[in-house]
Amino acid sequence: MGGTPPPYKGHRYPVEVISHCVWLYFRFPLSFREVEELMRERGIVVSYETIRRWCSKFGQTYAGALRRRQPQFGDKWHLDEVVIKINGRLQYLWRAVDQDGHVLGILVQNRRDKAAARCFFRRLPKKTRTPPRVVVTDKLRSYGAALREVMPCVEHRQSKYLNNQAENSHQPTRQRERAMKGFRSMGGAHRFLAAFSGISPHFRPRRHLMPAHDYRAELIVRFAIWKHITGVVASCAISSAYAG
Repeated sequence: MGGTPPPYKGHRYPVEVISHCVWLYFRFPLSFREVEELMRERGIVVSYETIRRWCSKFGQTYAGALRRRQPQFGDKWHLDEVVIKINGRLQYLWRAVDQDGHVLGILVQNRRDKAAARCFFRRLPKKTRTPPRVVVTDKLRSYGAALREVMPCVEHRQSKYLNNQAENSHQPTRQRERAMKGFRSMGGAHRFLAAFSGISPHFRPRRHLMPAHDYRAELIVRFAIWKHITGVVASCAISSAYAG
């Protein structure tokens, strides 16, 4: 599973450098210039503009491959919306996660009414492929009105105390938003957040729920998956074959 690694034909830098730069940018609250500086310390001269193009080109591809390798999503969905600033204007970021914290989907819109909630509800089953058993939201009335129309048979629980799972999932986005000093366009925000919500959680196992040795073992597995979906493993195998 995970599909074929993306093509790197025409790129001057090897896949190891490209995938590492993309990992640094989406995993840590770094700017493109800071990633450039970290690579320079390793003796690799690459411009921040090149890193920006790599992240734009490969970020969503990597995130999609990681999502396809995830286990079956849970049947309890937590939904929440949060205000973000895009080019000085307030917009709404809608996010859904399951009971295990896996991101089911995001959507950036300029409203939070029934039509916006309905649009989000209709997009989610296309990605999860299975309907939920329970949907947990805050007390925004738009959720209930849209859910009765789109998923009338699904149980709906509304409480600001039950929805900590979704609210906590916004924290990494808030951290990145501050580091980036906001987003410049809705399209750019959605492209970044789509890649970020697939890559960043992959390297954030729920550390507080596992002992240290299990956490380290889990990270080893996740880095191995990353090397596979980015094509680093295949690149190393080809290099070894030529060396032999």
